[in-house]
Amino acid sequence: MTGDTGLLTDHYELTMLQAALRDGTAGRHCVFEVFARRLPEGRRYGVVAGTGRLLSAIPDFRYDDEVLAGLRSSGVIDDATCRWLADYRFAGDITGYAEGEVYLPGSPVLTVEGTFAEAVLLETLALSVLNHDSAVASAAARLAHAAGDRPCIEMGSRRTHEESAVAAARAAYLAGFATTSNLAAGRRYGVPTAGTAAHSWTLLHEHEGDAFRAQVEALGVGTTLLVDTYDIAAGIATAIEVAGPGLGAVRIDSGDLAVLAHQTREQLDALGARNTRIVLSGDLDEFALAALATAPVDAYGVGTAVVTGSGAPAAGFVYKLVEVDGRAVAKRSEDKATRGGRKTAVRRHRSTGTATEEVVRPQGEPSARDGDRALQHPMVRSGTLLDVPTLDASREHLRQVLTTLPWQGLALSKGEPAIPTTYEEPPT
Repeated sequence: MTGDTGLLTDHYELTMLQAALRDGTAGRHCVFEVFARRLPEGRRYGVVAGTGRLLSAIPDFRYDDEVLAGLRSSGVIDDATCRWLADYRFAGDITGYAEGEVYLPGSPVLTVEGTFAEAVLLETLALSVLNHDSAVASAAARLAHAAGDRPCIEMGSRRTHEESAVAAARAAYLAGFATTSNLAAGRRYGVPTAGTAAHSWTLLHEHEGDAFRAQVEALGVGTTLLVDTYDIAAGIATAIEVAGPGLGAVRIDSGDLAVLAHQTREQLDALGARNTRIVLSGDLDEFALAALATAPVDAYGVGTAVVTGSGAPAAGFVYKLVEVDGRAVAKRSEDKATRGGRKTAVRRHRSTGTATEEVVRPQGEPSARDGDRALQHPMVRSGTLLDVPTLDASREHLRQVLTTLPWQGLALSKGEPAIPTTYEEPPT
């Protein structure tokens, strides 16, 4: 990252720091927690994503001389704060839910512990990464579930900020998407990439068949031909005429997709192309995928819905101070109250493996029962990054966790969270 990584924060973080340095509270030992008070409307669960990106960014979260000079000259910080920031390195502890874990209202998905000064600076960075990536992953998990065993291609890069597109591709892959069209996500995170041609390729040529022929010659007969630039039935006939019955796939990007899928399958079969797959794209969301469940479709391309969180572009996480020098602190304001004190969490399961509740209680020895699974794991100790699971390992973790949710918790319809959250009070 560049030398201005420390600027990935809000102005008020630095004004609080400056005041804390002045009144002597900067060094007080504090615990901050990241959690969501509620799930987005209509959601039964959320998916934690972005943890790996956040942890890799923290060592680079610092302030070089040029950045500090700009902050000082613009009056954002004073000389004492400038000197403190010059040596800033996060030296505290971070514990949290594994990336790819399911979260629910109140889940303490990340706990940041250190001095007030060093921990408060991470608020905006932590929330911007986790809120974006978790929103995308939560939507992607719903989309992948609605798609069933049909693979989904993430293709929403042109519907969001260029850097958000890379993060979104990573989060979608974590949540079960098979591939992405985004090449930067392939290079940075190893996400498999896929893509063939757009309508402009067909329009470039005098005749649709010329475009198909050139594509097949360049990419092989296993390629996917986009057949809805003009007339779909004619496009399918031309595609098989050019490529033969061994054509890999056809893609349709517009129209009544359910009807077109059936018509396309019948036409392909009649032309002898029984193994040619059908790929659908075009403003698909999880409800559209569910409606296509009985259509003869082999894969989906999903864009806008996944990169925008399918109507919930932020996960709703907040970063709240819950403990100061071992003393629990809490907001009491109406509608935004918090529970004080550092917490731990376990997920409770039946003997069959089905999750029944999430138990959140004050830090200490949990009231463990058979079937309980601890949800928090150490990630940073004294500023040192511990082992972080690979993206593929996190993807597999989510796959397994989703199999433990009760069936109604995976429904697309509105309803209560997949499992309830229970708060245990400290012993008296």
